[in-house]
Amino acid sequence: MKQAANQNALLLILTGLALISVGGLVTYAHAENAMQTVEMVKVDVQKLSTGYRTSKMIGENVVNDANETIGKVDDLIVSPDDNKSAYVILSVGGWLGMGSHLIALPYDNLRITSAKITLPSATKDGLKNLPEFKYSTT
Repeated sequence: MKQAANQNALLLILTGLALISVGGLVTYAHAENAMQTVEMVKVDVQKLSTGYRTSKMIGENVVNDANETIGKVDDLIVSPDDNKSAYVILSVGGWLGMGSHLIALPYDNLRITSAKITLPSATKDGLKNLPEFKYSTT
């Protein structure tokens, strides 16, 4: 239950960051010279402060149920579509950072505790066979 709350808290953080990066809490519409505001939402900041920070997750190992390292967190991305889903970008394969490639998985697939990040039922070979993720250049 706490894990789901922590995942929801991180999703809330990522959504908030996406909103801020799109234009801040208050922006001006240049064409019409009119002020535009974003709807404010009350956040339980005490609860949120116990969530998992993106900056602390990046570079962390991801293990499977057998506690085998199967990848590393490269990034977390919020999709640009209307549902603003969160995805984890994993670096998989390779050796000492050479020959690895990136894959994208829904963030909800992860099981996160203060001790480790687990991707249940995953294998190195299974992840290496997923389509490669590439960052957009735009």
